[in-house]
Amino acid sequence: MLDAKILVIDDNKSVLSALEILLQFEYSAVKTFSNPNQISSYSGLNDCDIILLDMNFSAGVNTGNEGLFWLREIQKKAPYTSVIMMTAYGAVDLAVKALKEGATDFVLKPWNNDKLLATVKSAYELRKSRKEINQLKQKEDHLKQVINQNKNYIIGKSKALTSVLNLVGKVAKTDVNVLVTGENGTGKELVARELHKLSNLSNEVFISVDMGSISESLFESELFGHTKGSFTDAKEDRAGKFEAANGGTLFLDEIGNLSLQTQAKLLSAIQNKTIVRVGSNKSISVAIRLICATNENLEKMVADGLFREDLLYRINTIQVKVPPLRNRESDVLILAEFYLTKFISKYGKQGLRMNQAAQEKLLSYKWPGNVRELLHTMERAVILSEGNVLRPADFLLEAKSAVSIENGPNTLEEMELLMIANSLNKNNGNYSAAAEQLGISRQTLYNKLKKTGK
Repeated sequence: MLDAKILVIDDNKSVLSALEILLQFEYSAVKTFSNPNQISSYSGLNDCDIILLDMNFSAGVNTGNEGLFWLREIQKKAPYTSVIMMTAYGAVDLAVKALKEGATDFVLKPWNNDKLLATVKSAYELRKSRKEINQLKQKEDHLKQVINQNKNYIIGKSKALTSVLNLVGKVAKTDVNVLVTGENGTGKELVARELHKLSNLSNEVFISVDMGSISESLFESELFGHTKGSFTDAKEDRAGKFEAANGGTLFLDEIGNLSLQTQAKLLSAIQNKTIVRVGSNKSISVAIRLICATNENLEKMVADGLFREDLLYRINTIQVKVPPLRNRESDVLILAEFYLTKFISKYGKQGLRMNQAAQEKLLSYKWPGNVRELLHTMERAVILSEGNVLRPADFLLEAKSAVSIENGPNTLEEMELLMIANSLNKNNGNYSAAAEQLGISRQTLYNKLKKTGK
């Protein structure tokens, strides 16, 4: 017996009795109405899996209009319920009309029991499918809301930031590819999310991918997906980031960290708007809004043979340059107060404030780590604060900004950081050249800097 609720609506009580007897052995609940007006007041209509509805109820009337009217009313109240129309042999054309208006199927009177049961079973399977699709749609909508939740804000009123936001507002409504550039910690992902939020795809998903954290061997699997058994750990089919972002925005952060080989694979996907899962030969079409970000000078990398020029043209229809915090001086205290309020609430340090000297110290600092460094600085100061006032001594900016040779590194991590900083200085900020000089890969260099928040 199937766990399903059946409702039969017919003014002929003999029909109701016959169908109730026939169906009660197949389905868990069978209910009958002899008057279709009961539909309006029936609170359990949406819980019905299948409704068998007669097409004519008034004596001498066989137009089928009554059945069509009640079919429409049921669809308004219970859109996912399967409705089977019941009609006489001579009114098949009316039943076909009902199918065009959304009925699932029709049954001719007098019916064949086996055929009727088969029709009801098919309608039940359709109802199940509709429910599952609706549940999946609700889950998808919920996931989109969760993924798109962004509790971070672009904060500031400086001229440099306002100029960027004006450009973002102009570009957001288009579908062009955007390249967001800027130093580490300037808020490139926030700008990308703002582009998505202001776009026509704001209700769709925003998928962020840190290209610097993906090893070359897993690049295709992560971005394009894979099929079950395509490699040792591929225990099931899996969609990649391109498929996950289909219909929405795909944000590729630190795109300058890609090798030339992976750049070629990415370019092919962007150009053809199709991907192929690892282990498959089937092309899958994808429609995405592409936003990329980097702290590298990609033009110089092209000149040095480290980045494909054709890929740069593809991702760089519009470039948004995010200014470093040192060029947003009027925003430093605005951001500091914002983070102070945030961490006061988080760590229960009500009443805490900064004095004038502390504010002046923050304003005079160059913030090599940009907004990210300011955030960590404020959080550390709030956590370690002992009184109600934050003073200059509570902000250990010099200790965080650099490890000096005079003081000497105290840990292996500090030694690594010093060597990396010196190498970057010697190579004018070129990560590839610095990594080569240090004898490590660009990805390793990137990961070490990211770990320290630099």
